[in-house]
Amino acid sequence: MKITIVNKSKIPAFLYGGTERVIWYLGKELAKMGHSVTYLVSHGSHCDFAKICFIDENKSLNSQIPGDTDIVHFNFPVKEKILKPSITTIHGNSQEGDVFDKNTVFVSKNHAERHGSNSFVYNGLDWDDYKIDRICNEKLHFHFLANAAWKVKNLKGAIGLVKSVNENLAVLGGKRLNFKMGFRFTSSRKVRFYGMLGGLEKFKLISKSKGLIFPVLWDEPFGLAIIESMFFACPVFGTPYGSLPELVKPEFGLLSTKKEDLSKALLNYSDFNSKLISEYAIDSFNSKLMAEKYLKKYEKVISGSNLNEEMPKYLVEKNKKNFILS
Repeated sequence: MKITIVNKSKIPAFLYGGTERVIWYLGKELAKMGHSVTYLVSHGSHCDFAKICFIDENKSLNSQIPGDTDIVHFNFPVKEKILKPSITTIHGNSQEGDVFDKNTVFVSKNHAERHGSNSFVYNGLDWDDYKIDRICNEKLHFHFLANAAWKVKNLKGAIGLVKSVNENLAVLGGKRLNFKMGFRFTSSRKVRFYGMLGGLEKFKLISKSKGLIFPVLWDEPFGLAIIESMFFACPVFGTPYGSLPELVKPEFGLLSTKKEDLSKALLNYSDFNSKLISEYAIDSFNSKLMAEKYLKKYEKVISGSNLNEEMPKYLVEKNKKNFILS
């Protein structure tokens, strides 16, 4: 099968790059399976296992898709009518009034249901790229892994939780002084900021963590931070919003809107089975499994069927998310 994967960004990702890492590993697995993969992505991209074409946003997408393509996989909503068989993965949350093509895929069951759909594929990563021991006996801190400038990621709540149990917090994805979302300065020396990290430095910090603190205040579409942390045997302590109840079963962490429940769970982090958590992440959220699921979607669309009976549309969420108070 000849597959063209399209996104308006550079690959590979050097730091966080959630969508970029997902499509990189997807293409890599498809190529391993013998499929011909082409990326239509931004200038500056490079790849050793697939062909690269540079996207020109001043031209129609149809004019840039290779003529021998069997299926096009977009990773952003497309307004243009695409002449080739295609699917679109929506990676983020939507806004009121958003309507999507019938051949749309979401990244978790909850994400799909919030759009009136049952079409989803879990993200997967290539765990062979995580080249350090996944289970480390030296546990130094808890960690927060997200763009700390986004209020919905709730760094304030995470800091409040570690303070309540007198623990240390490593913040991966933010700085102590931040003006992006209004002035914010974190004075506590129990909290250490590492900025936007990638690669070995990030892996080492996660591997030495007692657990991921993830008290989000929105419906998380998926959460690569969750599966990366679980790969390194970290239990997850967060809120039960979006995909979290799907990914974080009771044996892998605790989800609650109550600070006292989460604080108690942090004190008992070692009760969770590290080996079981790590094996669950490896078995359930790997890039090979993701590629196999997408291949089934591709085949269905190429055969002339739609992935959704109706056009998915955002269903407005009326329930306010509870805050974890610091």
